[in-house]
Amino acid sequence: MPMRAWLVFFLFLLSAIAFLDRTNISIAGPQISQEFSLGNVRLGWVISAFLVGYAASQVLAGWIAVRLGPRRALSLAVLWWAVFTLATALVSPRLPHALATLIAVRLALGVGEAIMYPASNQFVAQWIPVAERGRVNGVIFAGVGAGTGLTPLLLTAIIASHGWRSAFWFSATVGLAAGIAWYLIARDTPEQHPLVSPRELQTVRAGLIEVNKLDQGKTSIPWRAILRSRTVLLLTFACFCFGYVAWIFLGWFYLYMAQARSLDLKASAFYTMFPFIAMTIFCIVGGLLGDLIASRHGLRAGRCGPGFFSLLVAAALLIVGSRVASAPIAAMTLAAGAGALYISQSSYWSVTADIAGRHAGIVSAVMNTGAQIGGAVTVSLTPWIAQQFGWTSSFLVAALLAVAGALAWLGVDPERSLAQP
Repeated sequence: MPMRAWLVFFLFLLSAIAFLDRTNISIAGPQISQEFSLGNVRLGWVISAFLVGYAASQVLAGWIAVRLGPRRALSLAVLWWAVFTLATALVSPRLPHALATLIAVRLALGVGEAIMYPASNQFVAQWIPVAERGRVNGVIFAGVGAGTGLTPLLLTAIIASHGWRSAFWFSATVGLAAGIAWYLIARDTPEQHPLVSPRELQTVRAGLIEVNKLDQGKTSIPWRAILRSRTVLLLTFACFCFGYVAWIFLGWFYLYMAQARSLDLKASAFYTMFPFIAMTIFCIVGGLLGDLIASRHGLRAGRCGPGFFSLLVAAALLIVGSRVASAPIAAMTLAAGAGALYISQSSYWSVTADIAGRHAGIVSAVMNTGAQIGGAVTVSLTPWIAQQFGWTSSFLVAALLAVAGALAWLGVDPERSLAQP
C-alpha cells in the first residue's frame, strides 16, 4: 500500500478523535447540566464556546499549518487537545465562576482543534494527486462521522460506570497516543519520507497542480487574491450553511431524541449513532463520486455537482424527518439528511486544495471559519428556537440555510486558481 494511503488513514483517526473530543460535551451534557445547574440554553453557551475559539483561530491555524507543516502542526495540536480535554474534567461546580471557567476551557480547546483540517488540507495539497483528492478528503472527513458516531454508545457506557469526567480522561488519552504515532510516521512532503518509493514519488509529482507558476519562489500569503476570489467567498458562505446544519446533529441531536422524542438515555444514544454512521458512509461515497464525475465531465462538475445536490436533498430530508410522528422513522430520515449533507464534505476541501496549492492550509482555514461560525450560531440558536417555536422550526431554519448553501455552489469554479487574474 502506498505511504500516502497509510498517512491518510492516520488523518482519518485524528479526525475521528478530534470529533470525539469536541462532541463528548454533548453526551455528557445532561450530567454536566445537572451538576452545574445550567439548563439547555447555558449548556449551549458551553458548547458554543468551543466553536467560537475554533472559528476565531482558523486563519491563525492555517498560517501555522503552512509554516510548520502538517506533521509538527498536528502533533502540537493533539497535545493541546489532550491538555484542555483533561481540564474540562477538572472544573468543579464549587469553583468561583465555574460556568465562566468551563466556557474558557472549551474555548481554549476550540483554539487547539482549529489546526486539524487546515493542516490535513495542507497535507492533501502536498501529497495527493488531483485525481485522488475527492476520495482522500472523503476518507479524512469520514472520521467526523466515525468519531461522533462512536461517541454516544462508548461514552454513555463510560459515564454510566465511572461518571462523566472519566469520559474526558479517556478522550484525552486516546488522542495523545494517536498524536505521538502521527509524529513518528508522518513527513510534510513525500520527498522527505524515507519509505516513499521512487514510483510513488513520481505518481504524486505528476498529479499535483502547479497553481501559480508566476508566484514560484515567493512565500508570502496572497491575501488580496484570497479575499477577492469569488470562489473563496462563495465557499465560505456555503460552508457556513453546512456548519449550521451539521452542528444540529453534532451538538443537539442526542438531546433532541431524548427531549422532543421522549426516549430514555440508552435509546437516545442508540438512535444518535444513525446520523453519524450515515455521515461516515456518505462522506466516502461523496469523495468517490466526485472523483468519478470529475474524470468524466471535468473538475467543476465533479466538485460542484455533489456540493449542490447534496445540500438540496439534505434540506428536504430535514423537513420531512422533523415532522414524522414515529421516533425511529424520524431518526432514520434525519440520519439520511445528515448523510446527504456529508456527500458534499470532500468537495469543500478539495476545491481549496485545487485553487490554492501550497497556500491550501490558509485558504481552507478561511473557508472553514464560515462553518465554525455557522456551528456556533446553531448550537446557541437551536435551543432558543426550539424553546420558543418548537423543534420542527429549528430543523426548518436549518433546511432553508441548506438551500442557500446549495445555490452558492453554482458560482464556485475549482478550475480557476488564485493565481489567475
